[in-house]
Amino acid sequence: MTSIDEATAFRRASESFVERARHIGHDQWAGPTPCVDWNVRMLVNHVAGEYLWVPEMMAGRTIADVGDRLDGDVLGDDPLETLINARGAAIAAIDGPGALESLVHLSFGDLPAGEYVKQMAVDSVIHSWDLAHGIEADEALDPELVDLSYAEMQASAEAWRVAGVFGPETAPSEDSTLARLLALTGR
Repeated sequence: MTSIDEATAFRRASESFVERARHIGHDQWAGPTPCVDWNVRMLVNHVAGEYLWVPEMMAGRTIADVGDRLDGDVLGDDPLETLINARGAAIAAIDGPGALESLVHLSFGDLPAGEYVKQMAVDSVIHSWDLAHGIEADEALDPELVDLSYAEMQASAEAWRVAGVFGPETAPSEDSTLARLLALTGR
């Protein structure tokens, strides 16, 4: 098991996603990803949207407080800049005094902020691979973040699968933690 703290995990995982996004070619935004319902732009929009939610949740707001203002396309005309700014705001919120000791109010109930930030890190790790695969970039991921993500997903993948977030578990393509993580999340 890894000893990486939640804030560091989020910083590194989100930077990994942003670095891959920097390599999206102009002709790749409409290309497919392993997330069958999302093209590259939709995947980046999802992740940027998740990052935009972080300051709201860390400030103690509820889903109802935020309403629908983060629904739909949050990327606008400069998707990469929007993603970078959303990541920066998320990190600032996580780094706030006592931020990780608070509770966040999610759609399924209250959760310690540290656990929420860890979930956001895992989301970035998995979607970094999705994006890399979609744009045919380097799919190698930070081994420590992969270990963290796999440990988290072993405990919760089935619940996410039932909720429709992941497809059926697949057979790992090789004997590695990354391959087991991808298989567990239906990739």
